[in-house]
Amino acid sequence: MPQKEKQETFQDILAGRNAVSEALRSGRAIDHIAIAKGDHTGSIVALIAKAREKQIPIKEVDSRKLEALGGRNHQGILAVAACKPYAELDDLFALAEERNEPPFFILCDELEDPHNLGAIIRTAECSGAHGVIVPKRRNAGLTTAVYKASAGAVEYLPVARVSNIADTLEKLKKRGVWIYGLDMNGTSRKETDLSGPIALVIGAEGHGLSRLVRERCDGILSLPMFGKINSLNASVACGIAMYEVVRARHE
Repeated sequence: MPQKEKQETFQDILAGRNAVSEALRSGRAIDHIAIAKGDHTGSIVALIAKAREKQIPIKEVDSRKLEALGGRNHQGILAVAACKPYAELDDLFALAEERNEPPFFILCDELEDPHNLGAIIRTAECSGAHGVIVPKRRNAGLTTAVYKASAGAVEYLPVARVSNIADTLEKLKKRGVWIYGLDMNGTSRKETDLSGPIALVIGAEGHGLSRLVRERCDGILSLPMFGKINSLNASVACGIAMYEVVRARHE
């Protein structure tokens, strides 16, 4: 199916108890399930239990938001479908091994804007990264908006979803990956060897890296700033840093 046609026909929202139940039963990739605040009655209880068994994030939202997303017949619940199934962490390492390259990953620490996530996935694919890692909660997921912003790059780059970014950093370290966070108060790329196994961590829009994630990084990298604005858009900063890794690997 052509990329444009796929973007236009993909259905993002599955509203109503029967639609959500069928999606869970069929094994369809689901980004998260939204339920009306306080509505934990009837069949919704069973649907919540099934979602938790499958480790699908559940969000409680105002009923008016459900209506805005899924129409008046949402019945207190809707599922936001993922545009592609999430990968496992091992899949990212397998891709690096298949290419006979040192691992190169991008981690997002509570990055909530789907356009930023889509742009990062697009640049990561173009720069030869082996995958993007996102947390299950408080982060944009693989929705239609992300698919469109990535220009279809999610078709070619694995995106893994993990329960905890800080814990995942420790797992990566044990497998020989060096972790570098992106922040204003760090060291220059010229002072850091970016040619080996590496993971770049980009923080949330507005407040950057969380404290625990920052503490678990092996180093913090900064980009030189010469203008009057002292920060860059998250996806732009991440894109520049990715190509610093590319330059280090191909110098």
